[in-house]
Amino acid sequence: MLSTKNLRFPLPATMFALAAGLCVTANVVAQDAKPGTSGRFLTVTSPIDDGMSGRIRNQALDLQQQAINEGRDVILVLEITPGSTSEFGRIRDLAKFLTSSELSRVRTVAWVPATVTGYKVVLALACNEIIMHPDAELGDIGRDTSVADDERQFVLNLISEKHNRRVSPALARGMMDRDVKLTQITVASEDGGNESRVVTGEEHQLLLDGNAVISGTEPIKDAGVPGVFSGRQASAGGYLVEQTRETRRDVADLYQLPVESMREDVTVTDGVGVRLIQVKDTVDPILETFVERQINRAVAGGANIIIFEIDSPGGWMTSGEALANAIADLEDANIRTIAYIPNDALSMAAVIAMSCDEIYMHPDARIGDAELIMEKEAGWDKVPEKVYSPFRARLRSLAKRKGRSEALFVAMNDPNLEVFRATNKETGRVAFMTQAEMDEEPDQWTKGARVQETGDNQLLTVDGERAHELGLTMAPVNDIDELKERVGLPPETKLVPVGRTWVDTLVFILNTDGAMFFLVVFGIAFIYLELHFMSGFLGIMSAVCFGLFFWARFLGGTAGYLELVLFALGIACILMEIFVIPGFGVFGVSGGLLVISSLVLAANTFNADFSTSQNLTRLTPAVGTLVAAFACVIAAAVMLNKFLPSIPFLNRMILTPPGLDDPDSPRLSPEFTLAAETASGVDLSSLVGDHGVAASKLRPAGKAQIGEHFLDVVSDGPFVASGTLVEVVSVQGNKVTVRAIDS
Repeated sequence: MLSTKNLRFPLPATMFALAAGLCVTANVVAQDAKPGTSGRFLTVTSPIDDGMSGRIRNQALDLQQQAINEGRDVILVLEITPGSTSEFGRIRDLAKFLTSSELSRVRTVAWVPATVTGYKVVLALACNEIIMHPDAELGDIGRDTSVADDERQFVLNLISEKHNRRVSPALARGMMDRDVKLTQITVASEDGGNESRVVTGEEHQLLLDGNAVISGTEPIKDAGVPGVFSGRQASAGGYLVEQTRETRRDVADLYQLPVESMREDVTVTDGVGVRLIQVKDTVDPILETFVERQINRAVAGGANIIIFEIDSPGGWMTSGEALANAIADLEDANIRTIAYIPNDALSMAAVIAMSCDEIYMHPDARIGDAELIMEKEAGWDKVPEKVYSPFRARLRSLAKRKGRSEALFVAMNDPNLEVFRATNKETGRVAFMTQAEMDEEPDQWTKGARVQETGDNQLLTVDGERAHELGLTMAPVNDIDELKERVGLPPETKLVPVGRTWVDTLVFILNTDGAMFFLVVFGIAFIYLELHFMSGFLGIMSAVCFGLFFWARFLGGTAGYLELVLFALGIACILMEIFVIPGFGVFGVSGGLLVISSLVLAANTFNADFSTSQNLTRLTPAVGTLVAAFACVIAAAVMLNKFLPSIPFLNRMILTPPGLDDPDSPRLSPEFTLAAETASGVDLSSLVGDHGVAASKLRPAGKAQIGEHFLDVVSDGPFVASGTLVEVVSVQGNKVTVRAIDS
């Protein structure tokens, strides 16, 4: 049995081991890979159809031409992802293309971040090198079924051409046939040294029969099991893979490719659809929903490049994070996102910019200062640590996802975090890390000078030039035309910013405190007037007011389905109280509280990360506006109740008590003194059994003339027409119930 060390360095002679080590390290892993090496990543999705095949061919041919123009080899990294089985014919044609003389200056690398089986494995075997995630697996070409003879022969012929020195015909047989047993042996070579081989059971027996000197054996696949090998297993054995890496950034670092090489080039598709979306002013729920709508429109319109022109001092943490996540997720849709900062991107605007694939800044623009603060009665103060900790964790996750320095990103939020320039001892790559990050791998990094903009109670804030030096952004651009040139857009491309439509403008206006005040005032006032006029039109106007309120708040991001449900339940309870079981009871109080609660909740957004007192502080302006609106409605109701019967034209639209239309009659006729009589001790229960006339339609509530009294009554049955004879059947407090009687 051989140890891992012996498998990787099997040569006993010191000089030969040194020569082999130099060969593997310098000539295989980093051949022609030096600072400034050109390359490109390309994700190979499933199934491989004409579109995917065309993308691979176009990208490879473009790189070949680039290599010829620059006079040096370039690297094409194919990120092979899991997926459904593709047709073998397409895989065969692509494999032939990747190993043809058409790509003589293109070095192909298969990057396998997750387990891949089926015919796509052949695509990885056709590449010059394979890099795998330690836990990813590769193999089982037939997916537990027999591979056809002609397909098997093609794969063996491909391997025999030795495009990848880590893959042998025996290893390929084991990947195609589960009945093949594979063993790794160390055998004496012709030059007197030792070499490691992967052989089948038959080949192993032939070597033994030929008296070959075998110094070690280790089974790597038993007969009867699929031929699947993990990155960790293959790397330890020195076959199949060159090295293992965990992220795309690690692969780029291995070949010393620039950061921009990791950005997929969408221009190799059939066409380029580009959109420019402006992110300006304060980042709040209104801006959040506006930008999200523009993103959805751009995606639906076929855009594969979205440029975000960011000029903002920051704003709400929840809105900024929501936008950052929405932009970062566009990567999954293979949409290239670019941030363009002509002036400032501070606080949450910096977080939004960092979520883009690429960032271009004007040399004098600024980015950083992502401190979290909140408003208190005494002024502004920092948020509690329970908010900071998860927020910084999210910053690190976002930076890692986009291949940027996690330490520098967090330093925009942590004034005490010191970040240092670190150099990788093996590759010479420069990174910016904290002391704790370097301590995790003490043998790999050489500590350099501290980044002067970090630590010492200062938040990292840098201009375009400095941001580029720190690796946070691309080289600065002076204007939008230079940006187009750097991005690779044709000069004739017009970048017209997506402006607000009339809907966006209306949403913005209706979300202001003034608009909220008037919508609530008129919404309640129209309900009050509808109860007097019974016209139906005023009820519709009230519904329009509240509909606009919740629609604007819904699109503005402060209201959701909960508020709509609460408001609907509140209105239903109030209607029950008025038309079904009149009186100031449970339904009326509950309905009023539900309506008020829905309006308060819709007027603001609560944050689960903040304390109750902090949320209540943020709620104060909205509550103040609603209180003012209700006060105005009450005042208007008092005035209308006093003067409405005497207002020309309007007095004809309401129910006028008998005698009030006589100009010589006293202002308070007997028919209008019910409240006074009741307060004086008049017992309305004595009216039970009395007859009267419905002075208005009872639906089921309305007005009725009972003797000398003009009363608010409710029918105990169906609709009662005006002028119908009625009888008082019960009296409960001020609630008088009547029923229609035959003439």
